[in-house]
Amino acid sequence: MLTKSDIEKLIPLNWLELLIEELNQISFETLLSKLNHSIKTNHLLPPIEQIFKIYHHLEVKQTKVLILGQDPYHGIGQAHGLSFSIENNEKLPPSLINIFKEIKEDMGVNNDCGNLMSWVNQGVFLLNSILTVDKGLPNSHQNLGWEKITDKTIDLISKHNKHVVFMLWGSKAQKKEALIDNEKHLILKTSHPSPLSCYRGFSGCKHFSKANAYLKQFQGIEINWET
Repeated sequence: MLTKSDIEKLIPLNWLELLIEELNQISFETLLSKLNHSIKTNHLLPPIEQIFKIYHHLEVKQTKVLILGQDPYHGIGQAHGLSFSIENNEKLPPSLINIFKEIKEDMGVNNDCGNLMSWVNQGVFLLNSILTVDKGLPNSHQNLGWEKITDKTIDLISKHNKHVVFMLWGSKAQKKEALIDNEKHLILKTSHPSPLSCYRGFSGCKHFSKANAYLKQFQGIEINWET
């Protein structure tokens, strides 16, 4: 059975020190009850050891772009701790197909690999507001406490950096805008890339070229959006 200590051990020490106050505010009885039930029934996604994967790859100061998702993919074998990214050789989910379509239209880049680690390696923080989900049940782990950790993550990246690009797709992600200092950073907002909403603004948003133009101006770098 998972304990609070087990959860804390999943977080790299540099992040744990920054997030410990938020962890102490979570009702772990409720969170652990849900997680342990999901593990017992083989429903927990992503695998427990991958919940904080993005935190193991990027520190606060290394972040150049933050792309905020809602919760992990709820299909077996897809989610691996990076928002919108999937494991190698998995079929592309509809949202990621639309992201790749926009990148092709915007940047002329063709992608067919859904593992987005190449973005992470360049400083793209792929964060979900909710870190776990039950198989086949989107939003099934909302309001369990994960939001305290991920909200603080956004706040820390905003406070300790300058000229980060925050991509907020969909109404839930856009509610996090209040956590970001818009005088220091670029906030890009549009609809979610899901087939249900991409036509409301995501398609044609040109967020990827806008991000690169901003990063080139203020940091002298660009992201290679090819996977």
